[in-house]
Amino acid sequence: MTKAANPPTASAKAQALPDSYEAGLIELEQLVATLESGQMPLADLLQAYQRGAFLLNHCRGQLKAVEEQIQVLEAGSLKKWTDEA
Repeated sequence: MTKAANPPTASAKAQALPDSYEAGLIELEQLVATLESGQMPLADLLQAYQRGAFLLNHCRGQLKAVEEQIQVLEAGSLKKWTDEA
């Protein structure tokens, strides 16, 4: 007889990486809206806050990594974006 896989724990879900930056941002925006609505049960507030803090740090880290890559591509200095091709 095989053992059924255990469902992810709350801490594992709080640390699960989103599929992309955009997915993380969408999830974070939804969490903020839910928290601000005041409709979340008290028991779930801490877990939602922890997930939001994790997503915020993850998204910030991704943005920082991209900025560093752009700086390397632009020889160490960011250039002002223009619409001119």
